[in-house]
Amino acid sequence: MRQAGSEAGDVTIQERDGAARADLGDEQPWPWSRLPFVLRGLRHRNYRLFFCGQLISLIGTWMQAVAQSWLVYRLTNSAALLGFVGFAGQIPVFLLASVGGSAADRYNRHRILLVTQTTSMFLAFILAALTLTGRVQVWHVFALAASLGMVNAFDVPTRQAFAVDMVGRKDLINAIALNSSMINGARMVGPAVAGVIVAGVGEGWCFLLNAVSYLAVIAGLLLMTVQPQARVPLPGSALASILEGFRYIRGARPIRSLLLLLGLISLMGMPYAVLMPIFAAEILQGGPRGLGLLMGSSGFGALIGAVVLARKRGIRGLGQWIAFSAGGFGLGLILFSQSRSFPFSMMLLVPVGFSMMIEMAASNTLIQSLVRDEFRGRVMAVYAMMFMGMAPFGSLLAGMLAHRIGAPSTVMLGGVVCIAGAAVFRWHLPALRQEARQMIVALQVAGGDPSEENTGQASVVVPQEPQE
Repeated sequence: MRQAGSEAGDVTIQERDGAARADLGDEQPWPWSRLPFVLRGLRHRNYRLFFCGQLISLIGTWMQAVAQSWLVYRLTNSAALLGFVGFAGQIPVFLLASVGGSAADRYNRHRILLVTQTTSMFLAFILAALTLTGRVQVWHVFALAASLGMVNAFDVPTRQAFAVDMVGRKDLINAIALNSSMINGARMVGPAVAGVIVAGVGEGWCFLLNAVSYLAVIAGLLLMTVQPQARVPLPGSALASILEGFRYIRGARPIRSLLLLLGLISLMGMPYAVLMPIFAAEILQGGPRGLGLLMGSSGFGALIGAVVLARKRGIRGLGQWIAFSAGGFGLGLILFSQSRSFPFSMMLLVPVGFSMMIEMAASNTLIQSLVRDEFRGRVMAVYAMMFMGMAPFGSLLAGMLAHRIGAPSTVMLGGVVCIAGAAVFRWHLPALRQEARQMIVALQVAGGDPSEENTGQASVVVPQEPQE
């Protein structure tokens, strides 16, 4: 309460908190204010709009991903070209994400997302029209995949950085976990639906439904109440700000280590998905429906992992989670590569998806909890480079290796490398703990600190998980 004799310009804590909620578009009407802890990010109106629109759109995105891989394999019957298409779609993220991250730190993130989502919708309509009219050729798929990759170079870092604009720092960890739940829930539904549609009426209808699904996220963005966000002016040119972001990451060893492990897994482990049509068609004899079921099984495991992460009340112990999930991901890939039973392969992909999601989302959480706000867009651009940008090199490598040594041996090799990377990361965790604590202290002094609830009393990367 305001004390007697206070100045007219004084602001109570309650008023200040209310203003902060208003800046986030957070009205919190009933029943949203009564949501359980695991769904606390949905108390924010802007995030609810974003979540619902993105969920619908991502189902369409996963449908297109499965249908596109099947289309390329049907047209070419080439494992190498599957890898080349993956390369064409993701190499722009590696090359241009730093530019997109700099834009996210300089300009209005909400407007950037409106442009990127609208452009992605038009690209999906073009692919649908070409396929449904029977005119599609492999070079069309390459060109449109590369164009979408250029859009994603701006969309992904901006979308990651926009999360804090929607929910603030207090609910950021939960928002990241809910984003992962949304992505992997869509990943479970989208491929299964795509398998049925491809088998029944062809790939073109998947592309058309994906194009229409973008209307949901565009509508959600337009309905948001977005207050102007203060941006710290970035001195110098765009190139200078990009280089400054890389220097910041180089000097922040915990962030750098998380990004390097993520890049290794994206390079050697994640390309198993590129080779999935080969497993479905030739090794497990499942056809397009089998491809959808396999991808859906991995998505189901990832969804479970996202729910587990959303229930966490802080970031304490996440370093251990990352190390063990990276190792578990590699072990799951090795076992999957040796399976010749379709039901057993589906079961193995559940822990593969679970481990993959925990590693990716927990890394995202720790990075966003440690990074300074003025570098958030540029750091998340490097996250996108490691997560999506390394994947094209992995896809190209996996396609070439699969052509020479076979898909099972390629996936097994990737699993071995993931286990090795997890072991090295775990070895360095004690040293990373001390540096992470120093970064948290620096954030607290600067006034941009994560809440005590999130930091676990500043024990960030390595501390053991407290007893429940």
